[in-house]
Amino acid sequence: MSNGKDFVLTHVSLLVGDQQQALEFYRDVIGLEVRQDMAFGGGRWLTVGPVAQPGVEFILENPEMVPVPEMAEASRARLASGAQSTLIFTTEDVDAVFARLRDAGVAVGQEPLTQPYGVRDCGFRDPWGNHLRFSQVLG
Repeated sequence: MSNGKDFVLTHVSLLVGDQQQALEFYRDVIGLEVRQDMAFGGGRWLTVGPVAQPGVEFILENPEMVPVPEMAEASRARLASGAQSTLIFTTEDVDAVFARLRDAGVAVGQEPLTQPYGVRDCGFRDPWGNHLRFSQVLG
């Protein structure tokens, strides 16, 4: 029996309203790479991830992928109010990332700010209300 010390995170589900639009946003605007894109159970299994972390995938999941009707309805309600998952990335130049994403029209949540805990960070929202944060470790 595992005590958890051998666990490795591989997938995180990210609720989106439209998988094709999410693919275009996360691949073309944010800059993540496509890991998997295939038909799956009458739907689409679609994952993206950071180039520097080949073992981590974000599942671009829509409510239609949820097999339990009550849970699918709950997912639709979350989308209606803003999905509100959070992804936090580190980068070597947060100001350059901020300028690139702002100029691409991504909804700004927070302009770059130097935090007292040793990072400079900024925030955005994807088209479904998920939070995207980018941090640069200082010093």
